[in-house]
Amino acid sequence: MSLPSLLLGFVISTLLGAGFHAVRGGGGGKLLLDLILGWLGFWLGQLAAARLGLTIGSIGSLHLILALPVGLVFLFVGNWLSPVEAPKKSKAR
Repeated sequence: MSLPSLLLGFVISTLLGAGFHAVRGGGGGKLLLDLILGWLGFWLGQLAAARLGLTIGSIGSLHLILALPVGLVFLFVGNWLSPVEAPKKSKAR
């Protein structure tokens, strides 16, 4: 895998985690968790697609057809199992 593919994959996986965080909300700890889960899921999906030899839905050597859904699954399951909670919003009186 070339350096441009690695950089593009890093950017896409970072956007995946940051976008998930923007929708779900939370503090700094939650952001870090979402980024790590996005990175892990994306790259494990990429590795699985490369091992299976999938070429559909690829950009260069990045196999997005499997990497993105696996990244999303990691984010949803990781946030479901995580003890890190988003801060509660207080009601203004």
